[in-house]
Amino acid sequence: MKQSAWDSESNRSLHVAIIMDGSGRWATSRGRPREEGHEAGAAAVRRTVEAAEHLGLGTLTLFAFSGDNWRRPSREVANLMHIFEEYFRRDLPRWIESGTRLSVVGRRDRFAPQLQEAIEIAEAYTAEGRGLHLRIALDYSGRDSILQAARLLRRRFVEPTREAFAGLLGEITNSGGPSPDIDLLIRTGGELRMSDFMLWEAAYAELIFTDQLWPDFCGADLVAAVCEYHTRDRRFGRIEELIAS
Repeated sequence: MKQSAWDSESNRSLHVAIIMDGSGRWATSRGRPREEGHEAGAAAVRRTVEAAEHLGLGTLTLFAFSGDNWRRPSREVANLMHIFEEYFRRDLPRWIESGTRLSVVGRRDRFAPQLQEAIEIAEAYTAEGRGLHLRIALDYSGRDSILQAARLLRRRFVEPTREAFAGLLGEITNSGGPSPDIDLLIRTGGELRMSDFMLWEAAYAELIFTDQLWPDFCGADLVAAVCEYHTRDRRFGRIEELIAS
């Protein structure tokens, strides 16, 4: 039986992840500096988080900055770090009010102390939130996370099960628990690739690619994607007749 996008019971267990691509191109196509595109992208994040809360989603993971993004021009990277810090500080009161819990997934040791502090404060003050679990992936690499978890597995002599490995991935990436499987993965910007994002967690994710550049993404687009997700048959390698029985 297909579910509605507004079926809060089914959405509560849903993990939606978004590769937010196209902010720089959005700006340059308008003759503006790339920094303006990232500012517009932050506004799209706010719209999307609010829509996720209204939909009753359980988890929303946003890919904001990859481990490879450090290769970008230093001015652009510095601007992004400023946007991240401002976002965590500015939106904290609203997250507390809405019951949203924030987790930042990925490395932190390469961030400035001010950004690390903003992350720690936001996570601490939203830790008791029982609404949306908002996960922001910063300085994140799927391959590096898998490699580090494999090394940890060997050092601890842990039985190599999928559950154990997911737990180690969660520990490596500061997830606050086993790294959760992704149900729906959306990528904006027209590119058709994963870009080293949640490679283990996206093993059975339903994929939606859109040409829409990230700053133009809005709540209605998230609703449409969740509607599309609920039309998909997720069999996980099984035969449909056996599932029905």
